[in-house]
Amino acid sequence: MPRFADDIAREEFQRIDPASRPRPELLVGPRVTLRPIEETDLLAVAQILAKPGVAEWWPVHSEAALRSDILEDEESVSLAIEYDGRLIGLVMYSEDLWRDYFAVGIDIALDVDFRGQGLGPEVLKTLIAWLIDVGGHHRIYIDPAAANTPAIKAYEKAGFKRSGIMREYELGPDGKWRDGLLMDLLAREFERLA
Repeated sequence: MPRFADDIAREEFQRIDPASRPRPELLVGPRVTLRPIEETDLLAVAQILAKPGVAEWWPVHSEAALRSDILEDEESVSLAIEYDGRLIGLVMYSEDLWRDYFAVGIDIALDVDFRGQGLGPEVLKTLIAWLIDVGGHHRIYIDPAAANTPAIKAYEKAGFKRSGIMREYELGPDGKWRDGLLMDLLAREFERLA
C-alpha cells in the first residue's frame, strides 16, 4: 500500500508529551544549588532583573509578570540559583518536544554582584549534565544578545560554540531591534564539572 506524504509527516513529526518529561527537584554543583523557583522568590528575582548589567539584557518584570512567565508557564522550567544559601539568579530551560528536533534552550540571569567567579558556567554545566543524563538531550542551545560579550564568554566557558547571528532577533529595552547570537553544545562535546 503506498504511503502518502501526510502519513509520513504524521509519523516523522511526532510531538513528545510534555507531561511525560522529567523535571529537576534539586541539582547540586560544587558551589551552587539549583531548585524550583517558588512564589517567595519572585521579589528577589525581580530585583536581580532590574539591576544595571542585567536589565539591559532581560526585560524587567513586575512580580505579577514574573509569576506568569516563571511559575505558571508550562512550556518552560525555572530554577532558582543559590550560592551560600542566597538566591543569586535564575536559570530556565524550554524543551523542543518534536521527536526529530528534540533539543533544549537555556536562559540564565545572574546577579551582577556574583559575576566573574565562574558561577555562571558552573550553573550551566550543572543543569546541562542533568539535561543530558536525565532529560536525554543531545543538543542544548542558548541565544544571548550578540552585544552581550560577558555572557557570551561565560557560555563559551561552559562549552557552548557560536553557531550564527540571528539578525534583529529581539527587541531591546530601548525599543530597537538587536541581533542575537545562537550558540549550541552537543552532548558528545560536553565537558563535565570535576
